[in-house]
Amino acid sequence: MDSITAPNSSQSTAGFAALREGLLGLLQSAQNADGGWAFHTGGQSRVEPTCWAVRALADGKSGSAEPGIARAIDFLKSKQLDDGSWPANDGMQAGGWITSLTCSVLAGCGEVPTPEIQKAIEAGLQWLCDDYPRDSSGWQKFLKKLQSKKNLVEQSDEFRGWGWTPRTSSWVEPTSFALMAFADTKPGAQLAKAVAERRTMAVGLLYDRMCPRGGWNCGNPRVYGVDGDPLVLPTCWALLALRDAPENSQRALALKWLREEFGNIQSAGSLAMARITLESYGVALPESRRSQVDWPASDLLEQGTHVAAWTALALNPTRSWPEVSRAAETQAAS
Repeated sequence: MDSITAPNSSQSTAGFAALREGLLGLLQSAQNADGGWAFHTGGQSRVEPTCWAVRALADGKSGSAEPGIARAIDFLKSKQLDDGSWPANDGMQAGGWITSLTCSVLAGCGEVPTPEIQKAIEAGLQWLCDDYPRDSSGWQKFLKKLQSKKNLVEQSDEFRGWGWTPRTSSWVEPTSFALMAFADTKPGAQLAKAVAERRTMAVGLLYDRMCPRGGWNCGNPRVYGVDGDPLVLPTCWALLALRDAPENSQRALALKWLREEFGNIQSAGSLAMARITLESYGVALPESRRSQVDWPASDLLEQGTHVAAWTALALNPTRSWPEVSRAAETQAAS
């Protein structure tokens, strides 16, 4: 039995392959004239859905050699702001978390990025290294000491990650994407030290923001003395970001939660990303109430370009993203 199709023995490899090919065909057809993709067919091209479409279409291929992907890369390059960041939408004067995803995707298009693309990636990484959230600044720490409700949120202010928008607060998902950007790219010598420092603080933040029973939500593990509930997608992003971090009992607890939750997942996007995450750690997929083939390709695309792309990635038996990590090798050997 193919390891990618293991969770439901009744589903044939051919069924998954047919769905994937259908999704890739629909994604290619949904590309806009400017080279980008919208979240929904016919909409305005945006950086995020373009990144996910490129990742799905280029996965396991030469990447920028294909005309559609080359046009998408040109679209992404055209959206980069002068400070090196990428905005979530046209008209925005400041970039945000999407900078991390864009750097990762550009680095994965082709075996070696061209000098022009590498320059764009380096500028994005520099912006990420310079973007510090305000919630852990010395001034904010002082103000929190004066607050009467000190137990509102229980978390350490010694760690720093990233926010959805620059200079705001640290959250689990944008921090995870920044860590994945550092892992997927090869920063130059001038950036290496800054990247290493930010990575250490960000890994600490993810573990600090983990829910007590395993997994993550947006970033509030305990509020007013009540344990927060983990969610599938934030848990997937955090686990993918921590794949190459040193072995940690908290990571093992999060993997255990995701594996136990897998059978209850009802949404196509969460099911695809949970599958990708568990397989990246070498964890056997448990039985699930739902399967990717429960949704036709057209329905998945209607749910969003990102959902169609995630599903296509999940069904790729030669998936190259995310790469197998040390954590996956350790898990598979145990």
